[in-house]
Amino acid sequence: MINAFLAFAEAEGGSAVPFPPPPNLVEWAPIFGEGSIFEFNKIALISLIAFLVPVIIFFMAKGGSADEPSKIRVLAEKIVEFIEEQIAKPGIGHGYEPYVPLLTALFLFISIGNLFEVIPFFNMPSNARMAGPLVLSLTVFVMFIAVGVKHNGMKYFTDIVWPPGVPTAMRPLVGFIEFFSTFIARPLSHAVRLFANMLAGHILLVTFGVLTIGTFNKLIDFDSITSIAIMPFAWLGSFVGLIAFTGYEVGVSIIQGFVFAILAAVYIGSSLHPAH
Repeated sequence: MINAFLAFAEAEGGSAVPFPPPPNLVEWAPIFGEGSIFEFNKIALISLIAFLVPVIIFFMAKGGSADEPSKIRVLAEKIVEFIEEQIAKPGIGHGYEPYVPLLTALFLFISIGNLFEVIPFFNMPSNARMAGPLVLSLTVFVMFIAVGVKHNGMKYFTDIVWPPGVPTAMRPLVGFIEFFSTFIARPLSHAVRLFANMLAGHILLVTFGVLTIGTFNKLIDFDSITSIAIMPFAWLGSFVGLIAFTGYEVGVSIIQGFVFAILAAVYIGSSLHPAH
């Protein structure tokens, strides 16, 4: 759709806004340290802010008392209560308490990093690059394996590759499926789900942004009857779409943080209580 409108603008003699090449949608020039291991760009800056915001919130929440809590302490308590009631308890079940800090950190870090997609001058979710979601999924991967070994010993692995309760003839096949699902498909799908959703939303907003600018440029040219007749509707439609999808992406940003955290809880729960 956007290419059609831009081609129309060029055919009519007006100026068109070219759609950014795919690499330019997710690649950013270094802020400093170019070519070194300390290279720091926009994605790193967003990730740093997404890390610091929860740290500051919970550090400030230490002030006040239980009888007269500060507003920031109330906010922190509500966040933890949400994680406990909506993520940790349903996903892990009995013994969920030690994992609440990890799940809280995952939810806040991912959600805040995603919200930069709609913040002016940033306009980029940190998780639209695969590296971030992959590191987070591998962190969860290491965690649920460690939990499984700690609470079940080597039986955690043997029950996966040679599952009890399955007919002996079927155990090699079922064991292979379980092994592939647990140790390969699970971390990959965990990362790709977050990455793909945020990249798709980013491309969607860029598309409507370019379309809005392109149709507005053509609208103010007033160089043809066709332009005057069609472009107001094209610009209004693209602008309304941009606003609507911006609001939609705000919700998606938070939901993706929730989904990633709840899946992490489920994976940890499956290692903590493999019999269930």
